[in-house]
Amino acid sequence: MTEQSTCPCCAASRGNEPSQTSEAPTKTDKPRRAPKGMAYISGGEYLMGTNDPVGFPSDGEGPAREVTVSPFYIDETTVTNEQFAQFIKATGFKTEADRYDWSFVFHLFVPPPVAETVKQAVAEAPWWWQVQGANWSQPEGPGSTYEDRLDHPVVHVAWTDAIAYCEWANKRLPAEAEWEMAARGGLEERTFAWGDVLTPDGQHMCNIWQGRFPDTNSAEDGFAGSAPVKSYKQNGYGLYDVAGNVWEWQSDWFSPGYHRAGPQKNPKGAATGVSKSIRGGSYLCHDSYCNRYRVAARSSNTPDSSTGNLGFRCVVDA
Repeated sequence: MTEQSTCPCCAASRGNEPSQTSEAPTKTDKPRRAPKGMAYISGGEYLMGTNDPVGFPSDGEGPAREVTVSPFYIDETTVTNEQFAQFIKATGFKTEADRYDWSFVFHLFVPPPVAETVKQAVAEAPWWWQVQGANWSQPEGPGSTYEDRLDHPVVHVAWTDAIAYCEWANKRLPAEAEWEMAARGGLEERTFAWGDVLTPDGQHMCNIWQGRFPDTNSAEDGFAGSAPVKSYKQNGYGLYDVAGNVWEWQSDWFSPGYHRAGPQKNPKGAATGVSKSIRGGSYLCHDSYCNRYRVAARSSNTPDSSTGNLGFRCVVDA
């Protein structure tokens, strides 16, 4: 992966090149108590990244390095459809998918009548179909609805859309260093948020792909697509779904090399770029091609891109 590329198997990109300027995270006032639905992260030092060869060196996962992060609050879950609907109702905001009038939907989820209208797929990842009318409120295109999954993470949300939500909610997107500290839940140098074994004692700890990707998903973990938030055990800091379910937008511009020479205290990522970092993996991740549900794993996408497996959670300064 080059510095200005994205991995289409993870979350397809519209391929546009937005302005390469840095946008500062939205500032928030110091809360007097933990906001509802958020977990307090006391900050401090931790080892970010990994030296494990199972990772993707070209993504900039390593080397592991000591990073210091200031205290903050972070959403226990990704933003849900219900929460995003409240934002839309209050503001009338139009998402990138609304403006483009299409978004990327995984091929197995496209209803037959809609599938007949699909004319384009991603060349490098043909399981991503460009579906007219797909957006956060119609996740699989015309005829589908979010209303039967209010407690699922909102998807088809671009980075620019997530920023707008954060401004409305008086929050901001996490920096990667903040997100990874929170996702680790106090565990040092572990592969996953719960340890080093994917399914301890046979128990599924996250929503990822089982079977033969991209055509056969046995859904042994209980879900083929997104799962309701809080479907799996929370980590040591009280966070849910930091592995699998949906990718989560970060505030950082993606760079595989920034961390080697960048600051070790409250790093915010490169000053400019083309793609924004995403973390956590999704329900489409599988060990055979994209084991990015590991806590140190990362990928990227352009700020105007939206897919059926891409969402976000927010943070507040403390």
